[in-house]
Amino acid sequence: MRICFLLFGSILLDQLTKHLVRMTMSVGQSVSVVGDVVRITFVENTGIVFGIRVGPPVIFTILSGIASIGIAVYLYRNRRTGFRMTGGLTLILSGAVGNLTDRILFAKVVDFIDIGIRHIRWPVFNVADSAVVVGMFWLLFFTFRSESHDASGGRSSPEIP
Repeated sequence: MRICFLLFGSILLDQLTKHLVRMTMSVGQSVSVVGDVVRITFVENTGIVFGIRVGPPVIFTILSGIASIGIAVYLYRNRRTGFRMTGGLTLILSGAVGNLTDRILFAKVVDFIDIGIRHIRWPVFNVADSAVVVGMFWLLFFTFRSESHDASGGRSSPEIP
C-alpha cells in the first residue's frame, strides 16, 4: 500500500506542479522564491536530463516507456519485498512516468525548479527529476548499508528494523 501511495502521490504532485506552471507562466518567465537562490523558471525540455539531446525524441520516449514497464514489472513481482528496497525504485518509476506523461502528451517536459547563485545555476528541473535522484540515493544508501552489515557480520537482510 505504501508503494502505491508513494508512486501515485509523486506522479500527482509532479503533474499538478507542471500544470500550475503551464497555466500561470509563459515559457522563459522566472519568479523569485528565495532571492536569486531559488526561482521558478518555466523551461520546456525536449531532450533528456538537463536538456541533453540524444537522437530523435521519439526514440527516447520509447526507451523510457520500456524502462518504466520493466521497473513496474519488477516491483510487482517483488511487491512483498520490504519498502526499504522497493521505495527507491518506486520513486525512480514515478519520476520516469511523470516525465514520460509530458513527452507523450506535449512532446516536451516542463522544468521549473531553478537553483543557483547569480550566474552559477544548476540546470532547471522538476518534481519528477527530483524523485529519480532521491530514488537513486535511496537505493544506494540501503544497498551500501546492507553490504556493510553483511561484511561486519550483522544481519544480511536489507530489511533491518
